[in-house]
Amino acid sequence: MSAKDSGKERRTVPREAVQLYDQFIHGEINRRSFLNGVKKFAVAGLSAGAIVDALMPDYAMGQQIARDDERIRADYVTLQSPEGHGFIRGYLVRPYSADSRSAEPAKLPGIVVVHENRGLNPHTEDIARRLALANFMAFAPDVLTSVGGYPGDDYQGGQLFSGLDPNKRFEDIVASALWLKNRDDCTGKIGITGFCYGGSVSNQMAVRLGADLAAAVPFYGGGAPLDQVANIKAAIQVQHGALDARLVGAWPAYQQALADAGVTHEGHIHENSVHGFFNDATPERYKEAAATLAWQQMLGWFNTYVRT
Repeated sequence: MSAKDSGKERRTVPREAVQLYDQFIHGEINRRSFLNGVKKFAVAGLSAGAIVDALMPDYAMGQQIARDDERIRADYVTLQSPEGHGFIRGYLVRPYSADSRSAEPAKLPGIVVVHENRGLNPHTEDIARRLALANFMAFAPDVLTSVGGYPGDDYQGGQLFSGLDPNKRFEDIVASALWLKNRDDCTGKIGITGFCYGGSVSNQMAVRLGADLAAAVPFYGGGAPLDQVANIKAAIQVQHGALDARLVGAWPAYQQALADAGVTHEGHIHENSVHGFFNDATPERYKEAAATLAWQQMLGWFNTYVRT
């Protein structure tokens, strides 16, 4: 993870407003309730409008790897998803160098990157590019494909997301993972990571895919159903922010179920970090120190269990 301006670490709005934003993006409150709630935190020098602006994602600021970076090759690929919405489109990224121009592409381990509940936004694509520079082949599917794909606006994306059949959304991710695993330029070993919705999906995919998945690193996502943990064969590394009370509170039971099932696992609870602490496009949630450490932990996990 590249260093961020230290100003991004400085909280400029009340934590309660950040929590209100989390409720909004998770569909727990509507836009009007969010905007009205923010007004309660307006003080001299910090208007409601300024708070809203500070909470909204800034994808240009959060970009670490340019889309046209010469060290990668990226394409949008559409594949069949017969049990899902029929097809799904995603962002496929591989590392690239001048030395490889005339050679057959090297076989690489694959990582599925699953977005939050708003579709394949620029932040998720940037994470796929970061993984490519760590010498993985990354595929980030867009579960909004059947309704036109990520619309360029997170609120609209969330509205589209909530209107889709959750079972078909999940099957689209399953199809994506198996497609990646079976590509000729993949080693046949894959991992998965995801954020919020994508974190929950990462845990659920470990149940569904069994031995077909080597590792999963869910970020602030709900655990797999406890009565299904015995189906997990992948190595699980869980990432949470310590201030994300609901998910942190559920972790001990999930951890115990993983231990009882003999699943290789570890959990990291990052101090003074909220839900979304890894997302550097949302500076009021982003925690640079925690995000940098979590990135290093994730790469170490994938290098151990997916690359070897």
